[in-house]
Order: sequence, then structure tokens, then C-alpha cells
Amino acid sequence: MGANKEGRERQARYWDLIRLRMSTGAACEAIGVDRRQGYRWIKAAGGQIPARKIVGSGRYLTQDDRLVIADLRLSGTGVRAIARELHRAPSTISRELRRNGRANTLAYRPHAAQKRAEERARRPKAGRLDDLVLAAAVEARLVKNWSPQQISDDLRRVFAGREEMQVSHETIYQSLFVQGRGQLRADLHRHLRTGRVARKFRGQPALSKGKIRDKIMISERPAEAEDRAIPGHWEGDLIVGTKSKSAIGTLVERSTRFVMLVHLPDGHSAENVRDGLISTIQTLPAHLRRSLTWDQGTEMAKHKEVTLATEMAIYFCDPHSPWQRGSNENTNGLLEWSPIVGHRI
Repeated sequence: MGANKEGRERQARYWDLIRLRMSTGAACEAIGVDRRQGYRWIKAAGGQIPARKIVGSGRYLTQDDRLVIADLRLSGTGVRAIARELHRAPSTISRELRRNGRANTLAYRPHAAQKRAEERARRPKAGRLDDLVLAAAVEARLVKNWSPQQISDDLRRVFAGREEMQVSHETIYQSLFVQGRGQLRADLHRHLRTGRVARKFRGQPALSKGKIRDKIMISERPAEAEDRAIPGHWEGDLIVGTKSKSAIGTLVERSTRFVMLVHLPDGHSAENVRDGLISTIQTLPAHLRRSLTWDQGTEMAKHKEVTLATEMAIYFCDPHSPWQRGSNENTNGLLEWSPIVGHRI
């Protein structure tokens, strides 16, 4: 108990220093903890400076989490209250109870649930686009220069009620760009609105000169962002004009797909992007500033200053992984493409 109390006191002191505008590294050094612990606290708080202690867990439910669910379930606690106790999205708890509970009862077997979860993790999963009929339907639309989001929406409309004919736009992106996930024809990426033979990653040449410092990777992003159940988690990117002379920033909210444009009249240097993001994000209420996910372009070199000014946590995608910002990639494609002139603007 003494160690736990000391940990709580250190965390409280950490947030006090952050509120005084001290950097994460300096705050961690002042209280005698590793910098990575500070980033864990930021993640657990959803990128917000909390009014009280909030301790989250990892992306997946653990056996301890499942034991807590069982105890609370037997006591008659509701799904939302369990979610608050574990700092999870209500949809995560509902899905767990549907998978491992008994209908119309409070019965829930945590140890059996943990065993099944471990078996699922080890079991190789068939790709959605391994289905030849679905793959053919996707390919037929790709050759018409449809975006992955448009394809996903059209399949949902045309094949309403047929789960086997549904596919997300993130899955289509992965099949086109990820080695080992290529269920679609190798040449079909040419039909994406970017018109590129291979994926071009903005900012990649500059990264060889200097990487972004103190970035938090997407693997640390709260699980609720993956579920898309809670608004306030955003994806961001730049649309860069001809010869990189102009640019505009785009922010897409993952749950609602709401789009905000970031005005960059003076260029897209790290300083200009910082200022544009701060002025745009500050127009949002606090509960809609949960997180922002971006690629590793050097325009985000000032990300810590953005987080400090907006209290929004910023997470970075893995290299060469555009599907990790699938909503934003699709939005940029729609904004870049002119159906009248038939090419990128």
C-alpha cells in the first residue's frame, strides 16, 4: 500500500508541474521517474490534463480486467459504470459481455474468457478480401477510380444485410500497400486518386536528417479511439500543392467523420503548422480534444508545443502505414481530386 500511495503522490505532482507548463521530460526528472512513465500517464489521461487521477490500462482487456468485470457484473453494476471503473469505452465492455457472458443473466466466466482471448490472438486470421466475390467487387470499383471509403459505403448500400460483402476502407488500404496482405491485384493501387505507383510519404526525405523528438506512437493511443465510439479522436495530414509551394491541413474526427481545414497561408513549416493547428484546435470544446494522430512528417516537429497549448495528445503512425489514418487518407483523396478536370488539384 505504501508503494501505491507514493506512486499516486508522484503522479499528482507530475500533473501539477505540467499545469505549470513544464515539459514532460523536465517534470519526470523533477519527480524522479523515467520519461516513459510520463507518457504513460498522458496516455492514461487521454491526452487531457486531468482534474483527478485517471489510470488506464493497455489496448486489450487483461485477466485482471476480466476479474473486475465478473465481480461488478455479479453485483449488478451496469455496462457504463464498469467501463468507467476500468477506463474503457462502454462498447468494449458490451462486446466482452456479448462474447463471453450468458444472455439475460449476470453470468460471466473471466478465466474462460481470458483463455479464449489468448487462443484468438494465436489463431491466424483469414483476410476479409480472401473472399473472391468480395475482392472482385472491390476491384471492379477501384478500376473506376473510386476511393476506398466510397467502395466501402457502396458495398454497404448494395449488399445491405450481407456481412460477408462488407469491408472497411482501412482493410482495402492494407491490402493495396502492405506486403503479405495483398489479396487485391498488385497494380490496383495505380487507380487510387493519388495516382502513384508506390506510396509517397510526406516528409520522408527530411526524416533522414532528423527524426521527430519525443513522439508517442499510435500503439499508445487509447483503446477508445480504435472503437470510434467516443468523439474527440482526430486524424490529421497535409494536402501539399504543386511543387510544395502551398498546403492546407486537414483534420478528420474518427467517430463522426467531421472535417476541419487548417489554414496555412504562410507555408507548411513546422512553425506554421504548429500555429495553424493551435488556432484550429482551440475552437473545439475540451471534450472533443481527446487525441490527434498524424504521420511522421517533419511538419509536426513542434508537436509538443501543440499539445501544451491545446491539451490534446498527439500520436504518430508507424512508418509506411497510411491505413492507420484511413479516414484522413480517404478525405484527402476526395479533396485533392477534381471530377471535372480528372486529376489532382
